[in-house]
Amino acid sequence: MRGRVARAGDTPASTGNVANIITVVRIFMAPVFIWLLLADGGELGYLRYIAAGLFVLAVVTDTVDGILARRQNLVTDFGKILDPIADKVLIGGGLVALSILGELWWWVTIVILIREFGITIFRFAVIRTRVIPAVASGKFKTVLQAVGISLLLFPFWTIVGQWEQWVGWVVMAVALLLTVVSGVDFVLKYRQQNRVATV
Repeated sequence: MRGRVARAGDTPASTGNVANIITVVRIFMAPVFIWLLLADGGELGYLRYIAAGLFVLAVVTDTVDGILARRQNLVTDFGKILDPIADKVLIGGGLVALSILGELWWWVTIVILIREFGITIFRFAVIRTRVIPAVASGKFKTVLQAVGISLLLFPFWTIVGQWEQWVGWVVMAVALLLTVVSGVDFVLKYRQQNRVATV
């Protein structure tokens, strides 16, 4: 835990730096958001909007902690591992909750979760030899997943029409495709790095 917490510099950053703290807060926001969403029970009342707002807030903090980590040189191996986990807890929770409410097909949720947790397990399996950061396509699919879930969470279709919900489903379809593609990309990048390391 020794090192820089918030200030910029070239000395080692603390594991408990401000960027990592924000990531931890995001993890704790996930169960609250899920509880609010399920407590609404598909009634599309004020709890639904609070849950949706909390989800968006959590997604925004993902951008904030990333910017802080890079700008203040607070990037740590712990943060590289924790940040994707926070994303998976938040995104996974949103997908499962929407499927429980019958607003998203279970097979979509299952495919995404298999990929997400499969990669996470793989990361931990090789953590003793190296820390594997997220690939660019993986970060982009997380953004698409977050946008798709947000569109499905906010029941704006009750105001503007059913087309808004269809937009959410289309975005989720693209996110599903990119989720699979980025998973393959991640494995290929690891194998390439592994070959270079052994040469």
